[in-house]
Amino acid sequence: MEAVLAHLRQAIEQGEYAVGDQLPSEAALSREFEVSRSVVREALRGLQALGLTVSRTGRGTFVTASGPPENPTFGDYSARDLVEVRRHVEVPVAGYAARRRDADQLALLADLVDRMDAETRDAAWVALDSQFHVTIARASGNPVFAKVIEEIRDALARQSAFLNQLGGRRTQSNVEHRRIVTAIAEGEEDAAAAAMTEHLDHVEKTLTTIVRPARAGEAETGTTA
Repeated sequence: MEAVLAHLRQAIEQGEYAVGDQLPSEAALSREFEVSRSVVREALRGLQALGLTVSRTGRGTFVTASGPPENPTFGDYSARDLVEVRRHVEVPVAGYAARRRDADQLALLADLVDRMDAETRDAAWVALDSQFHVTIARASGNPVFAKVIEEIRDALARQSAFLNQLGGRRTQSNVEHRRIVTAIAEGEEDAAAAAMTEHLDHVEKTLTTIVRPARAGEAETGTTA
């Protein structure tokens, strides 16, 4: 899927398909790339997630932009807005949760990370991910923090699905989530805040990589676009 998506994205960004053009059908792309139609379908969903195309029922997939937005939107909020808010809210929230969580909240967090590790369905994993972050906010003991995270819950779920589909984030997120829970369970406020910071750093880095992939020369020197 990643190879098909990369090829189609490059074709659009290089002008082989102009804005308004219709992409070949799923069947045609399946034959061209010698992959199943389900693989093609996932790649087309990736193009839509990037804001490059739109699917019109009964008509096909049409190009809507020549490049992805610098600041993609998830529901009512942009990626930049979410990153800024999450750093100012979820990092201290994790620290407060390490000090204030009760036994039931800790048990729920442990259960959630176990379920995320075992979950293979993307939609189900995203739902668990949203519940995970809301639970930490509630464990902070401050209802205002919980209200903020609940307000952006839908946007966080959309962002999570985007990162999983285009950035393969799920496995690494599971590792990061478990580090956060371990620090909270041990009552280590600074460690919990640091683990959440690391998690959000990786979220931001993956978003940047998806929207502005490193060019060949930059990849060799370690710089980003």
